[in-house]
Amino acid sequence: MQTKPITLSLEREHARPMQKAPISLTRRALLKGTGVLFGTLAVSSTLALIAPSRVWALELKTLNEHEGKVLLALVKRIYPHATLEDAVYALVVKDLDGKASGTADVRAQLTDGIRKLDKQAGGDWAARPVADQDRDVAAIADTPFFQTVRSTAVVSLYSNALAYAHFGYGAQAGDGGYLYKGFDDLSWLPDPPEQDSGPIPAN
Repeated sequence: MQTKPITLSLEREHARPMQKAPISLTRRALLKGTGVLFGTLAVSSTLALIAPSRVWALELKTLNEHEGKVLLALVKRIYPHATLEDAVYALVVKDLDGKASGTADVRAQLTDGIRKLDKQAGGDWAARPVADQDRDVAAIADTPFFQTVRSTAVVSLYSNALAYAHFGYGAQAGDGGYLYKGFDDLSWLPDPPEQDSGPIPAN
C-alpha cells in the first residue's frame, strides 16, 4: 500500500494554502544517518480531514531519530493534550532541530539534556511510564534545557494551522476575526460580569 507523507512545514503568520513537500522515507535516507520521525493521524482526528494524507513524516537535519522521539515525548509532558496528534508536537521538534542546526550551544544543550533523561530512565526516556516522566520533568523545570524546550514549544505548538484546526480557532491566522469567531465559544467557564468584560475593539 502506498502512502503519501504530509509536510510539517507550515506558514504560521498568514493563512496560505499548505504547500505539499512530502519527505521520502527511503532505506537510503535512513542509512545515511538522517533522523526521521513519522506516524499516522487517527481516523477520527480533525486533522485527518484537512491533511493530504493520514501519514506524516519529519526529517531532522541535526538531531537523530532517538533524540527527536525523546524531545517529542518531553513536549507532550510539558504541554499535555490527550487528543492532540503527535504530528503537531513534531512541529516543536522541527523547530528545536532548526535551532540545534544553527547554534552549537543549543545542540550541546539538547544532547546533554536528552542524555540525562535517558540515564534517569535507565535507557529510553521516551518509553518511560508517564507518571515517572512527569516527575522527571518537574525535577528539571529550572534548567536551561527545559527552558529552551518550553519556550520553543509555547510558540511552535500553538501557532500553526494544525493546532488551529484541532483547538477550533475560529478565524484566519493573523487577523482579528477571533474576537468575533470563537473567542467566546468556551463553555467550561462562566461569563464574566458585563462591567468586567470591557469593550470589543471596533478595528
